[in-house]
Amino acid sequence: MIFRAWISLLALLLATAPVQAQTWPDKPVRIVLGVPPGGGLDVLVRGIAAELSAKWGQSVVIDNKPGASGLIAAEGIANATPDGYSLLATTDQIYMGNRYQFKKLPYDPDKSFANITIMARAEQFLLANPTVPASTLPELIAADKQKPGSLAYGSWGDGSPPQFVYEMLNKSAGTKFLHVPYKGVAPVLAALTGNEVQLSVGSSGVAGGLMKAGKVKALALAAKERSPLFPDVPTTTEAGHPEIQAFIWFGLAAPAGTPPAIVDKISADVRAIVAEPAFTERFVTTPGWKRIGSTPAETDEIIRSELPLIRDMSAAAGVKPQ
Repeated sequence: MIFRAWISLLALLLATAPVQAQTWPDKPVRIVLGVPPGGGLDVLVRGIAAELSAKWGQSVVIDNKPGASGLIAAEGIANATPDGYSLLATTDQIYMGNRYQFKKLPYDPDKSFANITIMARAEQFLLANPTVPASTLPELIAADKQKPGSLAYGSWGDGSPPQFVYEMLNKSAGTKFLHVPYKGVAPVLAALTGNEVQLSVGSSGVAGGLMKAGKVKALALAAKERSPLFPDVPTTTEAGHPEIQAFIWFGLAAPAGTPPAIVDKISADVRAIVAEPAFTERFVTTPGWKRIGSTPAETDEIIRSELPLIRDMSAAAGVKPQ
């Protein structure tokens, strides 16, 4: 009798799951962001929210909770009711970088979230001041070895992409690039164009204008595939350094335990929006990003595959958890 009761309960749950997805949402949905208004992720998610509001017939509200490398926003969603009405606009930092930068997280990066999709990805170029006697990554390595320690790179702090890239090169290629930290991306670019530092990294959205104007030059794209916007720039993988990868990606997640039917519905609807050419052009291509549109399962696999890469670069950079 007990066995039959459990079977009946399981059948009931399986039968109600599709109904939940069909009737959801019947009230406003909130998307929490760990960044202030106006930045790239904020603009992208607001564009998504407007399209979802029209598609669902319900308000999709943006709730900015910046600070602490996204920990405040992530903790809030990790502890939210798993009903699909509270979502998190994620970045790779939430899942990977933070676990190596903080001794203790207020959420579990492996268990606290049901991943919905990765919407877009911004890969980073290795940038140099025009005075640097190199036009490719191998030439840069050779230039440093001729005068070890003569070239400095600017970063925006421990665990930032420039530190990952150049300290990994120091480890794998035997270079001696020097680290000069600044208080943000803008000061780093100003220092790079002014030749205070000779090297850094940046996405096409951040540095594309400087690259086109000849104020900085791109030596390589820290990725596996070339950028469609700058197809003449070879990748670090082509240059024989596949261990050098630098990127930021933007996704959506729900609290762990959210019904899979609801997660799948949100994912399908967001992926359909991101795939629309007009939306892609306005919110993805214009900032210089790459459209992804991954399924929940594909998102899980991307995180699993990239985690060892971030772990190794964190170790090479000597990042000490705070």
